[in-house]
Amino acid sequence: MIVLIAPETDVPNEIEILHQLFKAGLEYYHLRKPNKTFDEHVTYLNQIDAQYHNRIVVHYYHVLVNTYPLKGIHFQEQKRIDHIDNPGQYFKNLNMFGKTISSSFHELDQLETCYFEFDYHLLSPVFSSISKQGYEGRGFDVNHIDKTIIGMGGVTDSNIETFKQLGYKGVGVLGGIWNNESPVDVFRKMQKQF
Repeated sequence: MIVLIAPETDVPNEIEILHQLFKAGLEYYHLRKPNKTFDEHVTYLNQIDAQYHNRIVVHYYHVLVNTYPLKGIHFQEQKRIDHIDNPGQYFKNLNMFGKTISSSFHELDQLETCYFEFDYHLLSPVFSSISKQGYEGRGFDVNHIDKTIIGMGGVTDSNIETFKQLGYKGVGVLGGIWNNESPVDVFRKMQKQF
């Protein structure tokens, strides 16, 4: 399982590259644009071919699942802490039928003890981040945890095997794809390993 995280700030030809990645088989695209407004999220989604909307998970403006046939919603760590104690209230006005719910974690014990059943969990940083300077890897081993955990931080097409050995069911990648000269080729190499 490969989860591609959107670059925080738009990159040249981003939508065109994204379409190529979807055509190459990308199934999980996390739309994480913290500096975009609701209207800018709508504009961004409208640029993506509607046939791929069911592969997009939104980090912000979860209410977009009511307008677009999206794959699901993602809880950043703080949003999870703020809302997951009363999930019934949070989800009440969201059309979540058939949608995924995921969340970010940065501490192994918090992931282990989280009682809410997320479809998958993003854990970082496993290795030192490519996209965030000073974000040092912690080498989390998750073989003992019976949850679907996606490893993030320092993912490249040459270290996927190490993520598997540490017990991850997939990788979450940002810099390893978007900072590359040939993002689609790198994605295909990663895909072959899963």
